[in-house]
Amino acid sequence: MCSQDDHNLENLSPDLARRSFLKLVSAAALGFGFLPRSQAAETKAPPKPQNVLSPNAALHRLMEGNDRYVEGKMKPHDFISERRSLALGQNPFAVILSCSDSRVGPEIVFDQGLGDLFVVRTAGEVVDGAALGSIEYAVEHLGSTLIVVLGHERCGAVSAAVAGSKEPGHIAAVLKAIEPAVKQVKGKPGDPVENAVRAQAVLVARHLQSAEPILVERVRSGQLKIVAGRYDLDTGKVELLSF
Repeated sequence: MCSQDDHNLENLSPDLARRSFLKLVSAAALGFGFLPRSQAAETKAPPKPQNVLSPNAALHRLMEGNDRYVEGKMKPHDFISERRSLALGQNPFAVILSCSDSRVGPEIVFDQGLGDLFVVRTAGEVVDGAALGSIEYAVEHLGSTLIVVLGHERCGAVSAAVAGSKEPGHIAAVLKAIEPAVKQVKGKPGDPVENAVRAQAVLVARHLQSAEPILVERVRSGQLKIVAGRYDLDTGKVELLSF
């Protein structure tokens, strides 16, 4: 069955018909999400324009938010308005890979609102294929320019790995993934669990920096920054770890 648009195209000159057809195809492709991200971005504004940040600006915003949290001066969030603006899309400025520990809530720790952070949580910040794919999705399709690997004080998963605990089920796989960090700091001065917490965050951050093909290319081009951090359960302060 021919539509009215089909009859209109038949009555146009070849050049005009071609341009009209391309417009129709582009509109349809945009509606179904088939356009390349760069072309779609030109057509539609991000739901939170303030989240379009350079890697350094993104990190600065996170650390400012953590300062507010530590001082107990968190800003008010209009969640009703944010919920409405984000109903049809998202553009989080940062990815937080954190431990699953219930005491470490990234949106709260960094004083951010809905749609600001793309959060991936696993015990001990262990990265498997699903976790890596989730992180890559945020960078490739949502425009996130910063990844923070966030370990924390007195981590239960790291403590169990340091103690060499024999755990049932899939818990053993988590501890095995933390073993490289435990071995790296073995015999070093200081608390072995605290040393391993820091080493684990740094090792995971390094792993992500070299993850091909998406993350490594963005890091090399300066479009993406990946850092490690350690959350203090007592003070709430996030310390950036050098590596």
